[in-house]
Amino acid sequence: MIMKPSSATIVEIREETPSVRSFVFDRSFDFTPGQYVMVWIRGVDEVPMSLSDRNTITVQRVGNATRALFELAPGDTVGIRGPYGNGFEISNHDIVTIVSGGVGAAPLAPLAESAHDMGCDVMTLLGARTATELLFQRRFENSGAVRIATDDGSAGLHGLVTDLLDETAGCNIYSCGPEPMMYALLRRLDEAGFDLDHSQFSLHRYIKCGLGVCGACCIDPSGERACVDGPVFRGKGLIDSEFGRYRRGADGCTL
Repeated sequence: MIMKPSSATIVEIREETPSVRSFVFDRSFDFTPGQYVMVWIRGVDEVPMSLSDRNTITVQRVGNATRALFELAPGDTVGIRGPYGNGFEISNHDIVTIVSGGVGAAPLAPLAESAHDMGCDVMTLLGARTATELLFQRRFENSGAVRIATDDGSAGLHGLVTDLLDETAGCNIYSCGPEPMMYALLRRLDEAGFDLDHSQFSLHRYIKCGLGVCGACCIDPSGERACVDGPVFRGKGLIDSEFGRYRRGADGCTL
């Protein structure tokens, strides 16, 4: 297991949306869609970030670490270790429905591409606050059908991305995005009698070590660690958990 970060040079920065950028590095990673790397912004913090491609992370500016990352330029370096965690599991010829919200599209775009390459029938439900924040729409369209929802109605359905679920049903559902969105999706699937073993969700938690040592990212009541047992979990294991009611601070203590 990789415990020490190695230096990676930023070779390209792409502005994906007004609040999201992709950082392309001079090295590639052998990864499963849904896995993450720990990114060390020197002098600031080390944080987990999903891989959106073999040599790319896609980041929304939301805190001190990402603000500092957004100040870097091509030629600058960061420390990286990983990939870590369990990614999404797909099988040949599945019917796949992807439910994406905001920057949650980052780990889902390579999933859609991998599923398409395996011969799966892919449908993506793509949601964002507004049309300009729709992330990786072209990549999803190149992998299958796409339906869109925006909070303000500037593109697609005026409403929640989960409202599109009634229009399509796949035998396997994959999701990443804001936790309230994913929790609403899980509840809707459960109420509809969907087999939750065929749903997978990528969770965001305070991941500090990435090695399963510190316990800051444990999920109640199972004690599973998002850093090594996740970040992707099946819906069946989340239905009676803290999912959707997560209340921990950066120190791991309950708020």
